[in-house]
Amino acid sequence: MSEFTPFPKMARLSREVIVTEKIDGTNAQVCITEDGQVLAGSRTRWITPESDNYGFAAWVRDHADELRELGPGSHFGEWWGAGIQRRYGLTEKRFSLFNTARWSVERPACCGVVPVLYQGPFDTACVEDALSDLRMGGSVAAPGFMNPEGVVVFHVAGNVGFKKTLHKDELPKALAA
Repeated sequence: MSEFTPFPKMARLSREVIVTEKIDGTNAQVCITEDGQVLAGSRTRWITPESDNYGFAAWVRDHADELRELGPGSHFGEWWGAGIQRRYGLTEKRFSLFNTARWSVERPACCGVVPVLYQGPFDTACVEDALSDLRMGGSVAAPGFMNPEGVVVFHVAGNVGFKKTLHKDELPKALAA
């Protein structure tokens, strides 16, 4: 007899969401091991200063003591700014953590956090309002930059994120470029 596969529980849609600005950089990870080792990762692999991703591994190496304040575990964020994707008119690169609930107040000085545009019950109107605010007012992460990418909608109960871009959202990324 085949092994039984249960149907997974479903989260209710009308629960809390956190809408943040989607920053156009490159996905990055800082991993702190239980013994205090500090590792750098891209979206798909571990990286080193010798095999880097826009200088992120070198930055992690240079900020390892500060980054240990994040504590053990994997800490995901966006590495963005000068020389990466939209560049945002910056002369430096920045690392902004994704977990706004955990890092909104205390975090290492070398880390930012993605801007929260809305937090509350799921409502498509609130998502559209956040997109409209970005379209009219520009980036919150880099004030004055008038070509932001879009938003990420994180559904807390479902523990899943969705992105919505300001331009060509209906197309796959490969065709939207």
